[in-house]
Amino acid sequence: MTGSSVVRPSRRTPAVLLYLLAVCPLFLALLLALRAPRMHVLLDYWHVLAKITGDDGSLLPGMVFGYHLDQPFVLPSLLFWADAAWFGGDNRVLTVLTVAMVAAVVVLLHLMLPATTAPVRKAALTAGFAFLLLSSHAAELWSQGTNGISWVPAVLLSVLAIALAHRGRFWPAVLAAAFGCLSFSAAFGAWFALALIFWLRRDARYKVLVPPVAGVLVLAFWFLTKPSGQQSLATSAFDPDGRLSVVLAAIGGLWSADVAVVAVLAGGLTLALLVLPGRSAVLRRVHGEPLRTNDSGWIGLAAYAVALAVMLGLGRTTAEAPSGNAGLISRYVLVAALATCALLALAALHRPAVPTRYVVIAVVAVGLVTHAIGGTKADAVRRAYEPLRTAAVALRLEAPEALAALHIQPSVIPAARALGGYPFTDDFTLGCHGLELGGHVELAQAWPSKGAVESDGALLTGWATVSGSDVDCVLVTDEHGTVVGGGVTGLTRPGAPGGAGWQAVAAPGTARPQVLVSAGGALYRVAGDPVRG
Repeated sequence: MTGSSVVRPSRRTPAVLLYLLAVCPLFLALLLALRAPRMHVLLDYWHVLAKITGDDGSLLPGMVFGYHLDQPFVLPSLLFWADAAWFGGDNRVLTVLTVAMVAAVVVLLHLMLPATTAPVRKAALTAGFAFLLLSSHAAELWSQGTNGISWVPAVLLSVLAIALAHRGRFWPAVLAAAFGCLSFSAAFGAWFALALIFWLRRDARYKVLVPPVAGVLVLAFWFLTKPSGQQSLATSAFDPDGRLSVVLAAIGGLWSADVAVVAVLAGGLTLALLVLPGRSAVLRRVHGEPLRTNDSGWIGLAAYAVALAVMLGLGRTTAEAPSGNAGLISRYVLVAALATCALLALAALHRPAVPTRYVVIAVVAVGLVTHAIGGTKADAVRRAYEPLRTAAVALRLEAPEALAALHIQPSVIPAARALGGYPFTDDFTLGCHGLELGGHVELAQAWPSKGAVESDGALLTGWATVSGSDVDCVLVTDEHGTVVGGGVTGLTRPGAPGGAGWQAVAAPGTARPQVLVSAGGALYRVAGDPVRG
């Protein structure tokens, strides 16, 4: 037909679509971070806050430079205090910040790709990086900011150091690694990755020698000054098999949610595949041949990931971890993500003749499959943290025994109150249809429910069901109907219908606590023969 024309799709379209795909895991992680509890519920946050904060809420600078669980903790300590002092101790501030820092790692890896990389191939790799690093496996990082802020800054600064070294920026790379070491021991291995990168690049000798010397000095200083004794999830037992299992599970953790042997096998395969380009680069360097591509940074990234896995094996080997292997703990999946990112990048750079469509399919498939596998781990994280939300009520009531049962130091109460952080704010709520502490309930008008009070120790626990409605909140009153506590519902309890469990805390000194649940706008009493605790 004359005068007609065929509209051809732009070559940029596939790349744009892949970059939009890369935004998906970021959106999902941000959604979880924003929906996270407002309250910090983990021991580490409150332990550090109590240590670095005076009873009047002031920062104690000298305490910031102390160790936490054997670790340097300067930057996380400052972020914890800033969150408490400036944002009311809002956990969501730190979860969102954690997501932003991991997203920054994705950007750094994108910038490490050669400028000559085909746009679609670069976009596909970036999407893969996003799915691997912002994985559902890492739900623990997006649920409690304490987990993310404890070690993600060190990982981010280490990757920044590697990316700078990849481009030959020596002093900025050294500075980034140094700041990383002030954040957490996760940055210790970055020094040796930098030495490897500068050696592969054939840079000046001082650039090759300074990083490992600095690394040895940092390790020596840490070893001589760290507190003695066994720390959390650490064992001093001679267990080479168990430690190797943790190392490999950490490297392959993206491929299993709760089966350690699968993660170990995947880790072994990933490590073996990383050895191939690493060996090739080292042999070319030894023989004076140029690298086939500028892959020194990617090999350094792989070495850093392996160093992190080895550190986990040395310091976090215990049968008490999920599935008996610490390598499967949600927050440590960044190790596997970094190793797999390095593997994907090296494979794509070393095989430029492979059609781009095959690279896109392979990278996207790896990202989507591992993200889907992590859904099981994300569910387990939510179930594990849900009961800890009772901590907000326990802290507001200043109930020391309940706080101790939730692994929160009661000594933090004065500092938390002085900082005016949640739950010591005017908008604190029990979340139970307007019924708050000090309110009154007519106990005689409450309907009976099916359920039981299983324990009335420091924490009240039990289950309750109401025909035709879901239980949506729990209250505790004294024998006169005055509201003296509350808690969380929707928990899984052994021997009870799914999601019918609850946990609550009452004000200290409550003689005969009465438990009520709400469903469909009505209140129901929970009866039972409690086990005294």
